[in-house]
This record gives sequence, C-alpha cells and structure tokens, in this order.
Amino acid sequence: MGKTRTPVTQAIRTLREHGVAFTEHLYDYEDKGGTRVSARELGVDEHVVIKTLIMHDENRKPLIVLMHGDKEVSTRNLARRIGAKHIEPCDPATADRHSGYQVGGTSPFGTRHPMPVYMEAGIATLERIYINGGKRGFLIGINPQDVIRVLSPTLVEIAV
Repeated sequence: MGKTRTPVTQAIRTLREHGVAFTEHLYDYEDKGGTRVSARELGVDEHVVIKTLIMHDENRKPLIVLMHGDKEVSTRNLARRIGAKHIEPCDPATADRHSGYQVGGTSPFGTRHPMPVYMEAGIATLERIYINGGKRGFLIGINPQDVIRVLSPTLVEIAV
C-alpha cells in the first residue's frame, strides 16, 4: 500500500455535499493497469470495480459512461440507444479537459463540466461498487443507489 493520506478531490467534496456515505481505498496505481489492478489491490471482483469513461458523439459532445471493470462498452449500441450516429472514447487530453481529472483518476462526481451520464444497468443491481475518487490510485466504495441519486444517470444495456 504505502499511501496513507486520503486526497480531498472535487469528487469527495461533491459526495460530502450530497451526504453520501462512502469508504476510501488507496492502492498503488499502475499505469495502464486499469480495473484489473485496482480489483487485485483491493481484493474485490473486477465486476464491482466501475470504469468511468469519457466519450463523445459525432458532434464531439462529451458524455460519461459507467461500466463494469470486466466488461467493454458497445459504442454502437450506445449510439443507437441515445440517437447518435457515432460514439467513441475521447483521447486522454480531451477527456482530462472535459472531466477536470487525469485519465486513470477520472471520477463521475464533481466533473469540470456537466455531462450526461450513462450507466450500465447491471451496476444498479450490485450491493456495493468501487469507483474512482478523483485521483489515480484512489477508489471509493459506494452504494450504486447513491450514484443514481447524485448523478441521475440513464440506465443502459451496452455491455459486451
């Protein structure tokens, strides 16, 4: 582990403003390790570690997608679902600009710019999830119902 000080990020401030109960989990971040590494470090199933992905449509309008760590996003199904012609992930610099977070530490809470949020429907059925707290190597444990309450995401079935 090595790290002991919990960061106070914009995500943490947002959750506190909404009175959300959460647990803080620091781990040793590995570049390009993704949810596989964070799940291993926390000792949890990768399915309950949620990726926060910044994507955009053909007009470069940004959006957030929340997906199980062990699944991928069908951008074709997402585009169809939201009436877009095309959806693709933003490049890291663009994602950082939209979210205000560094890729690898992107949280859906407290983003720099408001964006629509699309959440894989299966996430809502889980008892507890682990999602980025706004810094690389920092996840928070949270009830998915609190995610729904704070972010008002559109639930979608786009996992592959």
